[in-house]
Amino acid sequence: MMIGRSVVALATAAALLMPSVASGACLNAPEAESITLVALPEILRQTGVVCAGRLPASSLLRQGDGPFLAKYDAAADRAWPKARGAIVKLSNPAADVLLGSEYARPLLTSLLVPLLVGRIAQADCGVLDTLVTQLAPLPPTNTAGVVVTALRYFNAEKAKGKPIDVPDLPLCPENAR
Repeated sequence: MMIGRSVVALATAAALLMPSVASGACLNAPEAESITLVALPEILRQTGVVCAGRLPASSLLRQGDGPFLAKYDAAADRAWPKARGAIVKLSNPAADVLLGSEYARPLLTSLLVPLLVGRIAQADCGVLDTLVTQLAPLPPTNTAGVVVTALRYFNAEKAKGKPIDVPDLPLCPENAR
């Protein structure tokens, strides 16, 4: 299902910004959403680059700047402190010092976003464009919530044995909001 793959692609962003978890720590919805918010601006920009040949110049995904991405950039800036705390929660407390650098956030996104965006099939660009256009009127926090909810759903389906290619994001049980 093309829409499912598209939502998985967006949802995977949250998982790509987190280290592997051996400690059993998990993220509540607001923590996962903050990580998603931090990744979304660059994911949107890079998806536009990947899909440039398949989408009209007027597509939101093709806009490298402007009001649409500006609202995601502002939301990412506001979400970074909580996202930073969530990443530390899943890793080593010493990581907090490294994440305090002004270079940490751009480095994380520049290294990890291409891994996600590189998986986008050209055939999915139209669906991704439609999905982004439909979500555009929502505040970025709502979009991040949709992504985390979709990831939670796809993880549950994967746990049932369905062949879904989605990373194992350590989300806390739903009642641990």
